[in-house]
Amino acid sequence: MRINGEQVTLDIDPRMSLLDLLRERLGLTGSKKGCDHGQCGACTVLIDGRRIVSCLALAVAHDGDQVTTVEGLADDGELHPLQAAFLERDAFQCGYCTPGQLCSAAGMLAEGGPSAVTPDLAADPALTPAEIRERMSGNLCRCGAYVNIVAAIEEVAGAGRTITRETV
Repeated sequence: MRINGEQVTLDIDPRMSLLDLLRERLGLTGSKKGCDHGQCGACTVLIDGRRIVSCLALAVAHDGDQVTTVEGLADDGELHPLQAAFLERDAFQCGYCTPGQLCSAAGMLAEGGPSAVTPDLAADPALTPAEIRERMSGNLCRCGAYVNIVAAIEEVAGAGRTITRETV
């Protein structure tokens, strides 16, 4: 598979989760093991631009895929727009959930389309705070920094910074 743009070839136990591969075998410790049950979102990474909880994904199932972790969001030392907005908006407290929040937000911004709170399912809605909250609902923050997380995402979405699956 390609992880953060680099080809990686490893022999692994077929029962190893993608999260354990990233953290224990590759030293990419940004993704966190929060609940290990797919409920908190702290381990969210992007697979081919789509967000997944890596604690529930078997690493062998992603042979040939492009995996992007929080470490891979930055581009040549330049912060990803979401990373910069999280810093500017103080969108974290303890920071434990932040890597998953950032990866989820990057995937969410690339997705588009309606959500469960979109009044018109045929429309491509603006990313209002309600839309952002709904689309980020799989990522929990024990500290309750949601107001600033939503503001940071809204800032990036409103600034016209285009984020696609190819750019995450």
